[in-house]
Amino acid sequence: MVKLNIRKDDVVKVIAGRDKGKQGKVLRVFPAEGKLLVEQVMMIKRHTKANPNARVKGGIMHHEAPIQASNVRLVCPECGPTRVHRVLPTAAAGEKVKSFRECLKCKRQMD
Repeated sequence: MVKLNIRKDDVVKVIAGRDKGKQGKVLRVFPAEGKLLVEQVMMIKRHTKANPNARVKGGIMHHEAPIQASNVRLVCPECGPTRVHRVLPTAAAGEKVKSFRECLKCKRQMD
């Protein structure tokens, strides 16, 4: 299982592959495969047979396919596509702290 710094509803930009330069929102994350489902990226055609009992129309359906997480970069609102890392702030004794993601260019908190 791959540790991903990208979550659902993040905005990412594709940096490699056939859809290089496209930007979209993350719809779903597959950490076991290290892949993401990004809105309007890696569109494929699926030929579907009609099934009147399930109210499914037949034809050619267009939908997104998973893309490798290494081929996308998280978009920072200030500086654009960037890498991120996790930061664990220091805390007083006995106090719980939550880690957060930080942009490596402008040091802005992403969560």
